[in-house]
Amino acid sequence: MRSYLALVGSRDGMKVLDLGGQPAIWDSVPSRLDLTILNLPGIARTAYPSHHHITYVVGDACNVEGFDERSFDVVFSNSVIEHVGPPQKQAEFAREARRLGKSYWVQTPSEWFPIEAHCGMPFWWLYPESWKRYFIAGWRAKLPAWTEMVEGTTVLTKRDMRRLFPEADILVERVLGIPKSYTAFFRGPTAQV
Repeated sequence: MRSYLALVGSRDGMKVLDLGGQPAIWDSVPSRLDLTILNLPGIARTAYPSHHHITYVVGDACNVEGFDERSFDVVFSNSVIEHVGPPQKQAEFAREARRLGKSYWVQTPSEWFPIEAHCGMPFWWLYPESWKRYFIAGWRAKLPAWTEMVEGTTVLTKRDMRRLFPEADILVERVLGIPKSYTAFFRGPTAQV
């Protein structure tokens, strides 16, 4: 959020759409935002105290209904696009983020970071498929919902992010020189951020 605030800033009344997020991530933003959090049914923690004005919307971030183009000052998404499905669904998600926001900030973890962000395994994306199947079989017995999330994760490369968000700057967050995440950041010409 520090990087987000440094680039995007915030002001009272700023209209923000958070695709797939939770309200707690916005606690560190001092301005009182007009925040809309869109999530699948039963995902968002709606009984959460906040200084922001929060509207919760149940919906599909790959096909957002009820909002016109550029309805929001900023569309924000943190580590969601890798969970929406295969590349076609990721393209639909990107299209909606680009359509709905005057500006946008869409972040996803990098496959090159040594510890995989979802399952916590070192170098997970480099394992042979047989190793992945072995671990997943063990996890499924103990943590079926979590295992389903890990199996449904489709990581994006920096090149994927460039293709999906052609007008955006692709920011690379690094830890000890290793890419940790990629963020597509676009400040539109009419954005008042």
